[in-house]
Amino acid sequence: MTPDDLVSRLLYRDGLMLVVDKPAGLPVHRGPKGGENLEDHFDALRFGLPRAPALAHRLDRDTSGCLVLGRHRKALERLGRLFHDGRIEKTYWAIVEGAPSEEEGHIDMALGRLDSTRGWWMRPDPLGLPAQTDWRVLGRARDAQGNDLAFLELKPQTGRTHQLRVHCQAMGWPMLGDPVYGHGKREGAPPLHLHAREIDIPMRENKERIVVRAPAPAHMREALALCGWRAETE
Repeated sequence: MTPDDLVSRLLYRDGLMLVVDKPAGLPVHRGPKGGENLEDHFDALRFGLPRAPALAHRLDRDTSGCLVLGRHRKALERLGRLFHDGRIEKTYWAIVEGAPSEEEGHIDMALGRLDSTRGWWMRPDPLGLPAQTDWRVLGRARDAQGNDLAFLELKPQTGRTHQLRVHCQAMGWPMLGDPVYGHGKREGAPPLHLHAREIDIPMRENKERIVVRAPAPAHMREALALCGWRAETE
């Protein structure tokens, strides 16, 4: 990733916020072990303002798609309130291993920390924080080995850590390539197939909502096409 690469991934820009298409495999900020991260290149996104934009929320390292940045303090405060109050609508695409028995549904499953030694790893926990996800099947297929795959649209109603990944795993259809909650650690496994497809933000009161979509990432296109998705429908 270079500053120019990041600028080329800009999906939306106005005076208050930016939306960039985050690549899979790159963390949004520096972790305790250091290493390359997206935030290191935010200075390239100042576009004349005295300070670089800042993260309004987070995406996991291996998740691609819509990432929202605030361009100044007041914008970040507004975005923070909108995220906290659940007024920002998020839509994700995922490929899961397995065959949901229904075509759509709602998951209401509280989540808690797995244990103190596993960082941010989560698990279903009746005593944990409430977590809800709406889901819908957009396509189905079988891979070359005869394994069922499903292309899901996921709409989280809450914002818990790893919520979508844990919810899908708990339902019996883990995400393709998930190294923590699925089979992504096995040899030859693909990257995580989870993409922040769309973000819908009521940034200004009494104004039209801002809706931004990120194109399907290269690493998911083969499985998406197998499930019936076509690039020309982007």
